[in-house]
Formats: sequence, C-alpha cells, structure tokens
Amino acid sequence: MTTLFISDLHLEESRPDITGAFMSFLNEKAPGAERLFILGDFFEAWIGDDERTPLQEQVASALKALSDTGTDIFLMHGNRDFLIGDDFCQRAGTTLLDDPTVIDLYGIPTLLLHGDSLCTADVEYQKFRNAMRNPQMQQMMLARPLKDRQQMARQLREVSMAKNQSKAEAIMDVTPEEVIKELERHNVQLMIHGHTHRPAVHELEANGKPARRIVLGDWHSHVWWLAAQPGKEMALKQQPLEP
Repeated sequence: MTTLFISDLHLEESRPDITGAFMSFLNEKAPGAERLFILGDFFEAWIGDDERTPLQEQVASALKALSDTGTDIFLMHGNRDFLIGDDFCQRAGTTLLDDPTVIDLYGIPTLLLHGDSLCTADVEYQKFRNAMRNPQMQQMMLARPLKDRQQMARQLREVSMAKNQSKAEAIMDVTPEEVIKELERHNVQLMIHGHTHRPAVHELEANGKPARRIVLGDWHSHVWWLAAQPGKEMALKQQPLEP
C-alpha cells in the first residue's frame, strides 16, 4: 500500500514540460497507489469549471483513468485554484478536501493543508485569502462572464507577482507559532503541506511530544512527491523535469 502527496504543479498551457511530467508521474509513479493527495495550486489559475480548456480536459481525463483503476484521488484548493468545483472533480474522478483536513495515514493522524493559511505574517495576503474563500464572493465571481473572469485572473496574477517581489522572504514563509497552534488544535504530530515552495522535513515539538512538518516542493524545475507506506519512513523524493 502506498499513499502519494503532491502540490504546487501550477499547470498552465505555457509550461507543457510540467504537464508532460505530470502525465509521466501518473503513468509511472501513481499506478497501484492506494491514494493520491493533491494539496493545492494544482493549476496556475482556475476561473470556473465552465472554462474547460484542452489542458484542463487532458488533466481531467488522465486523473479519471487513474481513479478508474482503484486509486482514490483527493484534491485540495490552493491560492491559485480555489474555484475548482464539483463539476471538474466529477469529470476527474477526484474528491475535494477541506483545508485543513486530518486523515489517517496508516495509523498516524496527519494534518493536511495547502499551507497559505500558515503564513500569518503576510497580513495583506490573509485578508485577500479570507475574501476569496468567502462563498458569496465566489458566487459573485462565477456569475461574471467567462471573458471577464479570464481578464480578472490575469490582473490578479500580475498584482500578486509585483507584490511578492517587494515582500521579505520571511513574510512569505509559514509562521512557526501558527504551525504549532494548528498541530495542537488538531491534536496531531504530523503535518503535510505545500504552498511555500520550500521542500523540507522539519522536526519540532507540539502537544509536548516530537512532531514533524513535511513541506512538499513545487514543480517549477523538479518533480516533487512524498510517498508513505505502512511501517516505512516517509521521504521527500524529487527528479528533474524532462527536457
């Protein structure tokens, strides 16, 4: 039995190398896996299930094919693709997960998050996040014409990139105290998340006991994944994107 975790692929038409790497991952690493968890920012942008680009259809079809073999696939919203809805998930054979969610990982209660909620030092971003995760705000956005949403997505991306260039690195990373707070609030010793693009395994203490925070890597230049098996040590794995 194997459970796989990935995040931050940022799939988009301008990066066919990442799309190709993901298809290879589904064909080579995922077959036979019990579960696959995709912890946010799967797509670079998502403006509604009604867009249905060739890339989106290709990805949905590939996920559905894996799901049909018996692998349970779970998808969590990120800060780029928080408008992914039930229609896409049905076509892709996936199940949407709340952020955060606690799962049973072969007997170990494990907290899964995208990770952006942990970056509390970035007060401006947290206000934006709260607004964008509001169901009423999302309904208003989805009610706008597709072309308007496409333009809005481009503008939001440009603004985000410009603001991030001027922010200190520490502000865009997780707040250590928030990590401990979440571990203790959910009474778990293991956390897995993405978002920060800083893959690592952090040893820490929570609930008066040793704890661990595993950060998944982004797929900008490498394929990153985490594989968990019963009774075996988990390890982050990586390989370069194919040229």
